[in-house]
Amino acid sequence: MSGAYDTLKKPLLTEKSLIERDTHNRYGFIVGKNVSKGEIKTAVETIFNVTVVKVNTISVTGKTHRMGRFEGKRPDYKKAFVTLKEGDKIEVVEATAK
Repeated sequence: MSGAYDTLKKPLLTEKSLIERDTHNRYGFIVGKNVSKGEIKTAVETIFNVTVVKVNTISVTGKTHRMGRFEGKRPDYKKAFVTLKEGDKIEVVEATAK
């Protein structure tokens, strides 16, 4: 990927990710499919000025849907869960979730 802002597409704001944020200081993001864990770590550290302890990624396969005789498919995507150092917070995700 070209830059830090191209690596992270958007924050993952689901009920489960908000619970993870509050209990384990772990934030979720939708990232590009070909992004490595190291690129995700450097992108989060440079954009939000925090210290990343651990990065977990999940590749999600898009579901297929049928509308009559036509079949479509949602795009594949990748989720990244970033664990921050104790005491660090990402203020943008905190404000968006409320």
